[in-house]
Amino acid sequence: MRPRASLAAALALCGAVAGCGRAAGSSAGALDVPPPTATAVSAPAASPEAGKVRPLGRPGAWRITTYYTAVESLHGGKRKAVEGCPQLHCSHGKTPLGSYPEEFLAIIQEEGSGRITSGPQRGRYLNWSHSVGYWLDGTTRDSAGHPLRPWTSAAADRSVLARGQRFAIVDCGRDGNGHRIEVKVCAAFRKARWTVTDLFRPGFGGQNHADVYIGEETGTGFAGSPFYTTLSGATLGPS
Repeated sequence: MRPRASLAAALALCGAVAGCGRAAGSSAGALDVPPPTATAVSAPAASPEAGKVRPLGRPGAWRITTYYTAVESLHGGKRKAVEGCPQLHCSHGKTPLGSYPEEFLAIIQEEGSGRITSGPQRGRYLNWSHSVGYWLDGTTRDSAGHPLRPWTSAAADRSVLARGQRFAIVDCGRDGNGHRIEVKVCAAFRKARWTVTDLFRPGFGGQNHADVYIGEETGTGFAGSPFYTTLSGATLGPS
């Protein structure tokens, strides 16, 4: 995960946890509907723009992973009580925060945040990080304390892309199986304009690696969605 020097809000983005961004394509029951920002896009997976703009870094050398926010109502399992911080600006608290489905908690520890849909904390977010533990919040946040923005917020290693750097994905490359990314999926990633608002903790991000936020899961099987993927051999350009 990325360091949170000024905030307790150390969201568990992909850099330090396993499983963020799947290399495979969609699976049975997975959602495969493009996000609202990309419904009208029908560009090809291999972008001709890649040869017309000056790329950021070496063309075809980027690995783009994705992360999302879990939704409690979409997950089951035995309910488990958790302790943590009842608010921001706290670390490793011991306040009871409620009981939640084990599956929901497991995804929060993988993705960094989850929206609560039941009980007295309904509508709030249960966030988690290695360096902070669990805490309750009114939103998901980047390291500056601003809410994460779907299809906009991104993270990277500070040696590769600086905080505040804007970029676009001009070519999606291939998935972990060596297949071209689906046309509609690549179109969505290409249409988005990303801003680096988070930085990986040194040693976790790696060179030529960016992590992009795709918002809340929208149904069961979201982890099998083609949008929850890894773009290998992608090309980035300025935005």
